[in-house]
Amino acid sequence: MTAVKGETHPHTDALPPQPHRPHVGARTERYPAGIHIALHWHDEYQLIYVSSGLMAIHTAHGTWVASPGRALIIPAGIEHEHRTYGDTLLHLFTSDGPGLLDRGARAPEVIAVDALVHEVLKAVTDESLPAEETDNLRRVLFDRIRRTPVTGLRLPAPRDPRLRAACELVQANLEQAYSLPQLARLTHASERTLARLFKSEFGQTYPQWRTHARLFHAMTRLAEGGSVSQVALECGWSTSSAFIDSFRRVMGQTPGCFREPVTHSRL
Repeated sequence: MTAVKGETHPHTDALPPQPHRPHVGARTERYPAGIHIALHWHDEYQLIYVSSGLMAIHTAHGTWVASPGRALIIPAGIEHEHRTYGDTLLHLFTSDGPGLLDRGARAPEVIAVDALVHEVLKAVTDESLPAEETDNLRRVLFDRIRRTPVTGLRLPAPRDPRLRAACELVQANLEQAYSLPQLARLTHASERTLARLFKSEFGQTYPQWRTHARLFHAMTRLAEGGSVSQVALECGWSTSSAFIDSFRRVMGQTPGCFREPVTHSRL
């Protein structure tokens, strides 16, 4: 796939497979909704920032979301695939230098993007800038990233088949408020076993994980244009206000703010 600044890719269900993409560079790309980028990997660490729309990144470790106000760092050599939701504008940046994008993680990380990082990422992925100016911006970017905490939403991939079955049941019907005893009966596992698996594999209780699963789907639906009230009901909240409260507590913003493209005008 040829890298073109601001390139809009044709609206197809999947782009041609390219398992090894040795170099991405720094550039901006626009994708329509529903694009699937097949499983691949890079030699370099990759940073993906979405200033509008949403991109879900899937690996063997789980699923992450790159969304407005968040950026995703994918370690070198990690196989991953993407899917876009809504009209998605990406700012892509790679680096193979030690101590730059390498934060020592073995799986992707989501970091917060403040007004300064937003503007620097937009500028550093502008291929028309002179090399000297780009180098200065890169140094600013790396300094900021090193001090930026991990945030955002992650859905870990379950390993135990009983836990996997329980997660699939919940995600297939988010409107149904399955209790842990119900899931235990449906998956032929004990309630105690499922509770232990959620804690040991995900580091979360079942209600905590279920909230994150609902929020993940809610973000994709918001990016696709769903209204707050529609999304709240589809994802299992009894009221819009309950949905807004859960979204704000986890994501640090309301669903209405989340839907808007990031347009920082002042630092």
